[in-house]
Parts: sequence; C-alpha cells; structure tokens
Amino acid sequence: MTGLQGYGRTSPSSSSYAAPTSPGSGGFSPTSSLPLMMMMMNYTSSGSNGGNDKVQKNPNYLMANERMNLMNMAKLSIKGLIESALNLGRTLDSDYAPLQQFFVVMEHCLKHGIKAKKTFLAQNKSFWGPLELVEKLVPEASEITASVKDLPGLKTPAGRGRAWLRLALMQKKLSEYMKALINRKDLLSEFYEPNALMMEEEGAIISGLLVGLNVIDANFCMKGEDLDSQVGVIDFSMYLKEGPIAKCSEGDGQITAILDQKNYVEELNRQLSATVNNLQAKVDALEKSNTKLTEELAVANNRIITMQEEMERMKEDSTYFSKGNKQERTADGQMLSDVRKHLKEETQLRLDIEKELEVQIGMRQEMEMAMKMLDKDVCEKQDALAALRQQLDDLRALKHELSFKLQSSDLAVKQKTELNSRLEEKTNQMAATIKQLEQSEKDLVKQAKTLSSTASKLLQKQN
Repeated sequence: MTGLQGYGRTSPSSSSYAAPTSPGSGGFSPTSSLPLMMMMMNYTSSGSNGGNDKVQKNPNYLMANERMNLMNMAKLSIKGLIESALNLGRTLDSDYAPLQQFFVVMEHCLKHGIKAKKTFLAQNKSFWGPLELVEKLVPEASEITASVKDLPGLKTPAGRGRAWLRLALMQKKLSEYMKALINRKDLLSEFYEPNALMMEEEGAIISGLLVGLNVIDANFCMKGEDLDSQVGVIDFSMYLKEGPIAKCSEGDGQITAILDQKNYVEELNRQLSATVNNLQAKVDALEKSNTKLTEELAVANNRIITMQEEMERMKEDSTYFSKGNKQERTADGQMLSDVRKHLKEETQLRLDIEKELEVQIGMRQEMEMAMKMLDKDVCEKQDALAALRQQLDDLRALKHELSFKLQSSDLAVKQKTELNSRLEEKTNQMAATIKQLEQSEKDLVKQAKTLSSTASKLLQKQN
C-alpha cells in the first residue's frame, strides 16, 4: 500500500511506451481522426435543420448523441495514446499531454448522466461516489481507495476521483475495475440516470477499449499535484493536427469539422447563458424574499417595542392602583400575564425570522459562488471558440492558396496541351511535304530516263 501513496510505480512490462509531441512523428493520422470528429459533432450540425424538433419529439435524442460523442472521443483518445506511446519508449508521467486529455475524456464519460446532489449547488456533480463502489466489487481496489483517502491535499470528491483514475491506470487494472462497475447497473442506478453512458452499451464498449492501455507504463507523483482545481476541457486541437495537404477536398473536410466544433461550442455557450439567466432569476427572487423578511423583522421589532411600552404603562398603572380593591388588582395581574405571554410569542417570532434570514443569506452566497463558477466556465468556452475561429481562418487561407495553385497548374497543363497540338499539326504538314518531294523526285527520275533514252536514239540516228 505504501507504493501507491504519494509516489507510485507500476511493475515493468515487456516494453515501455510514450508518444511524440510533434504532429508529424506519430500519433493520430488525419484520415482516422477527422471522420470520427465529424461523426462526434453530428448533432450540432443538425441543430439548424430541425434538430430541436427531434429533441422535443424524443427526449432521449440529445442524451443518445452525447453518449455517441463521448464514446467517439474515448476511441480517439485511447487510440492516440496507444499509438503515440509506441514511439517514445519510456514511462509516461502526468505532464504528458495525450495522457492528460485521456483523463479529461474519462472524467466526462463518468460525469455523463450523473444525478445531482440535493443541494443548492446542483451543478457540482462528482463521480467519486460510483468509483467508491469498486472496492466492494473487486477487493483489490480497496488498496487504491484507501490510498486516495490518505493522500494529503485532496479536499474535493472530484480530486479524489481523478487520483483514483491515475492509480488504477498505474496498476493496469482500470479496464477490469470499469467492467466490474458497469456490470452492476443495479448499484449504478443510485448515482446515474437510466440513459447515462455508464448505464448503456457505450460504457461497456469503452471498458473494452481500456484493455489496450495495459501495454502502457505510467508513473505519477500525487504529492503536490493540484487535482481539486483542474478544469476538464477537451482539447480538440490535438486530434485535428494535419500534415501537408495535397488536395482541396481535404481542406474542405477540415473546414467542415471546424465548423461543427464551432457550432458545438456555441450550443454549449447558449446552454450556459440560459443557466446563468435562471440563476439570476433565483437571485432576484431571493433578494425580494430577503427584503420582505427584513420588513417583517422591522414590523416585529416595532410591535415588541410597543408591547414593552404597554407593559411599562401597565406596571405604572398597577403601582398607582395597588391600593384599590382586590378584584381590580386581580384583573390587572391577568392582563399583565397576557401581555407577558404575548411579548414572549413576539420574541420567539422574531428569533424565527432572524434564523430564516440567516438561511436566506447563506443561500444567496452559494448562488453568487455558483454564478462565479459559471462565468468562469463561459469565459473558458469563449476562449475555446476564439481558438476554433482562428483555426477556421487559417484553413480558409490554406484553401485559397491551394485553389490558386490548382488553377495555375490547370493553366500550365492547358498551355502544354495546345503546344502539343501545334507540334502534331506541324509534324503532319512536314510529312505531307516529304511525300510531295518524294513524288517530285520520282517524276524527275522518270523524266531523266526519258531524256536519256531520247538522247540515245538521237545518237544512234547520227551514227
């Protein structure tokens, strides 16, 4: 167990692997990553052509698309990690970018469809609860769970879940643990919605894909690593890196993929904006409630002061009429008792209102914290959208350049074709001229022969 606390290492396998960082030295091939990326973004591209109607007709349509998207991203991440690890030949650490993206994708898969806790900050969903079940299903996992709980510096369930994933990968048992967890859907139903990824067949597919990671040696130093505040944002640029492009059709495919990603990020921004508007409405309602409670508290204080003044007057009156008859004193005493009882009730009401006001103030503080977190998330999504737009501009410029080169090459081919036509025409003309010359030569030979025979006859006549 001590080998897993703080700084752990797996047992050496037959070979160690890691990945290159340059886009041209290994990892994903463009032909394998782009089709899957386009498939992963399919539901965003249909959003402008009636996708909302499909969601309204079938509530599970969006969840099914999200499951397929996450499964495709898991395929890309696992395949890229394994292929790139074959080229490095050393133990992977926590600074290796493809490994970091793998953990981000796994975190999104585990968070999909998870039930929110019954607190005001329902957005803080944690996948640590389902992972704690693994030690009940697989006894070997109890060592990892105990190590995670003993690690210093982990304060949130999300941080414990991230540490658990890293230790399971170091043990080369991540696939086994996930398979055991997915097979017990009766236990998972406590944490996940019925149509969540872990409850459907996509979860079983991902657990099968994780078997390939057993060939990777990983070594993480948990002490000093801030796992609580990590932001789980998938970096699509890792899967969109291309080498030299030979045809314009490949540039068109890249532009289509980038546009699909941009639509996806814009849809997320719209959803976050709607959430922010809902939270703002709740804050306004709480402010109105706080104002109303404050007014009621002021009214109660005024009533208490009025009752105290009446009681003082009653005391003075009772002192002044103390020498009166006994019946009047008894009536005054009864009235004083009623006033005291009423004062006690008013005091208790004031205490209750003050407690309720404190609760409302606490809820308002939690709401403000949630809005800050959402604003931070919106800013991150906007940065990602800006990066995607920059990539789109670069690809458009590249497409324009390739189109210009293609037009230039077409013009050169056309010129060469015309030149060949002219040469062939001249060759035909020269062949015809040669034939005419040959015919003229034959005629001259015949004429020479005729003249020679005539000359011979003339000579014979002279002799």
